[in-house]
Amino acid sequence: MNTMRLPWRRFSALLRRNLKPIFSLSSPALHSHTRPLSSLSSPALPPHSNFPANFLHSFPNQSSKLFRFESSSSSSEFRRCWNCNSSPTTSQLFLVCDSCRCIQPVDRSVDYFRIFGLEQKYDIKESNLEGVYKDWQKKLHPDLVHSKSESEREYAAEQSSRVIDAYRTLKNSLSRAIYLMKLQGVHVDEEQTVSDPELLAEVMEIRESVEEAPDSQALKQIQAEVQEKMKQWSETFAGAFKSQETEKALNAIRRMTYFIRANEEIVKRL
Repeated sequence: MNTMRLPWRRFSALLRRNLKPIFSLSSPALHSHTRPLSSLSSPALPPHSNFPANFLHSFPNQSSKLFRFESSSSSSEFRRCWNCNSSPTTSQLFLVCDSCRCIQPVDRSVDYFRIFGLEQKYDIKESNLEGVYKDWQKKLHPDLVHSKSESEREYAAEQSSRVIDAYRTLKNSLSRAIYLMKLQGVHVDEEQTVSDPELLAEVMEIRESVEEAPDSQALKQIQAEVQEKMKQWSETFAGAFKSQETEKALNAIRRMTYFIRANEEIVKRL
């Protein structure tokens, strides 16, 4: 019994070491080429307020930039097996060598959308994402790698963590939007503050409504309104991204972030 548990424990340890935390605006997933949208100092709230002081966040006044749409082809197409030097026989991700069946290391040039066989666009079907994710879980199951070499178990753990991180990023509407901007070379500067009085006034109004809500029914009504606004700005981002309107897309992301945080605070109170 103990001999059977050992490979599982080793694989689990490798997976935990490589697995990134659930996506946040400061996620390492967005650090390689861009600076993530994140929380900055917030205007002070009245002393009597129980609403989190960091509810109001600063966002960048980003100057317009051109999207850089790049080819989906990458260096992964020219990779060879580390063990037998064979080339991939299919256009699918090079997970296992067809010749020697050795597990391959993670190819960082492959973006999250390609991992799930999706186009680089904002609107995706969650059912498609779920289905492919389950397939990946089966392919990377510990039972399939426990008898492999230490190097291959390392590769499998790294692949598992990357698939999980990709799934979490694409499943979340805000993280998906930020990741898309990153892929096109558009940065969100966290050091600049927002100067949109309309947005700040709207957020303050939501804050006051949440604080004054008498019961859970009132909170649910506010939540429904917040979620509707989130949906509207998600659609705005999708259109702006498709038409390559950088400033409009960034503006939508700022509002999406506020409404997501507002919804999170409402959930805490329910």
